[in-house]
This record gives sequence, C-alpha cells and structure tokens, in this order.
Amino acid sequence: MSSVSVTVNGKRYPIACENGQEAHLSRLAVYVDNRLKEIAAAVGRPVSDDLLLVMTSLVIADELSDLYSRRPHQPAEVDRERQAAALGALASRLEAIANRAERS
Repeated sequence: MSSVSVTVNGKRYPIACENGQEAHLSRLAVYVDNRLKEIAAAVGRPVSDDLLLVMTSLVIADELSDLYSRRPHQPAEVDRERQAAALGALASRLEAIANRAERS
C-alpha cells in the first residue's frame, strides 16, 4: 500500500492507493480539481466547499453515466449496477474527504 498527496480546491489530501497507482490517482485529482474550478466559475458566486464538491461529483457522475450508456455491447442493467457502484465509491470518498476537512 502506498499513498499520494493530492490537491483539490486548494487543499491537500493524503490518499492511500495501491503501489504503482500514485501517478494515476494524481491525474484523477487534477481532473477533479479542474472540473471543480469550472463549476465554481459557472456558478459565479461563492458556495460552500461541501456543496461545490457535491456539484462536482454529480457532474462527474453524469459524465460517467453518459460513457456507460454509450457502451451498447453491455446490458443496461449491468451499466446501472456499475454506475451505482461507482457512485457509491465516489460518495464514500467524498465523505472521507469531508471528514478529514472537518478535522483540519
């Protein structure tokens, strides 16, 4: 097990990951941070960090949903199960980030 420090919304978070996955996780964090900045700019007014993370998560989940729906070789039910699993994992990650942020 390894860990990498990522920055999202100007805050650094130590994240555990499998050995060799550090660069991939860093790229994912950059993607999330960029999407978050785009959403913050689109909102055009200050919002709480929690709300901004939820909105960003929903936009990314929507992107993931669109990608899954474009895969015609898989039954829709399998896509829903994967989407639900991905959303559940994302929700768990967000909850962990929020908990760490509350402690800091």
